[in-house]
Amino acid sequence: MSSDYRHIGYTQPSITDLEIAYALDAVRNGWGEHHRDYIDRFEDSFKIHAGVNYAIATSSCTGALHMGLRALGIGPGDEVVLADTNWVATAAPIVHLGAQPVFVDIRPDSWCIDPEHVGRAVTPNTRAIIATHLYGNLCEMDELVALGQQHGIPVIEDAAEALGSTYKGRCAGSIGDFGVFSFHGTKTITTGGEGGMFVTNNHDLYEEVLTLSNHGRRRNQKRAFWPDVIGFKFKMSNIQAAIGCAQLERLDSLVARKREILSEYKLQFDELGVRYWAFNAEPTWARIGAWMSTVVLDLPSANSDLADKVLEALNARGIEARPFFAPLSRTPPFVSQGSRTELDSWANKIHQVAINLPSSTTLTREQIQYVVEQLGEVRHLVCQDGNS
Repeated sequence: MSSDYRHIGYTQPSITDLEIAYALDAVRNGWGEHHRDYIDRFEDSFKIHAGVNYAIATSSCTGALHMGLRALGIGPGDEVVLADTNWVATAAPIVHLGAQPVFVDIRPDSWCIDPEHVGRAVTPNTRAIIATHLYGNLCEMDELVALGQQHGIPVIEDAAEALGSTYKGRCAGSIGDFGVFSFHGTKTITTGGEGGMFVTNNHDLYEEVLTLSNHGRRRNQKRAFWPDVIGFKFKMSNIQAAIGCAQLERLDSLVARKREILSEYKLQFDELGVRYWAFNAEPTWARIGAWMSTVVLDLPSANSDLADKVLEALNARGIEARPFFAPLSRTPPFVSQGSRTELDSWANKIHQVAINLPSSTTLTREQIQYVVEQLGEVRHLVCQDGNS
């Protein structure tokens, strides 16, 4: 199949006249007494979507996680257990607060944190478990919540990549003690390139994070410019929230399109005979948002050099695929900390044979077919080189 495609990006936002109209209204009218109109509307709408009591719009998902951990009192000497397969944004707030990230292995099917390994990693210093719903896949929340209750520690949901995913009928991010979401420009919905949301059903935790998000000024503080504690500046702007309101109204159709893209990839791989081991997993109890269609390739060995060659060859053909997250414990900021998974762990193997495929909601069937065709050719060439 010949193609005129000069570049197929891995993902980009879907912006329509609705987002433009809301943003323009915020620019024209969202000042003075109306400076929070869209922020309040976005938070209220998100609470309804997620099925939670409280929501705080933030400047990023990372900031939301940072404030949530701080509100839990996590600091020096504490440990936080999380999956080794993660983006650094999940671990960085732990380090900034002076605590220790403890990395554990993932499950081979979901690529999410393995509750069995979590149970073995808990110590008297453990203060939290972070469950990252990777690429829209879902963690085993019942098992993780049970572990948290057993040890008296909170379970946090990093749902940055899981907007639109549901666990046994409940929205990802709404099950743990608190959840955080990302509205980065690559995510299913965006608030203008950056943005996040903190959600919880815990009133005290909500009030503490609300205070931290506004330079430490408590909501009932009557004195102007009077900080009650040292906080942060992790707030979302009204213009960002206006875009978010429009995007949230379109969420169902955007998630449906993401799911269609994943299904189309599976169909094209099978029809074109391109060999693979696995795609994003969807157990019977889950409905995944399929943010990033991800394939585990049938390569001759778990070899990061081969995976890199696949990505390089695809890029040369105008296809922007992403590398699967490498284990954080092997990266420079964490390699000397001593908390790393074994060399034969899934976290150390899957990233060497898996890639994220282009997943924009604007992808056409023909573009998906082109990606799969080119991947089939590239895989064949790489396997030949790998066996020579």
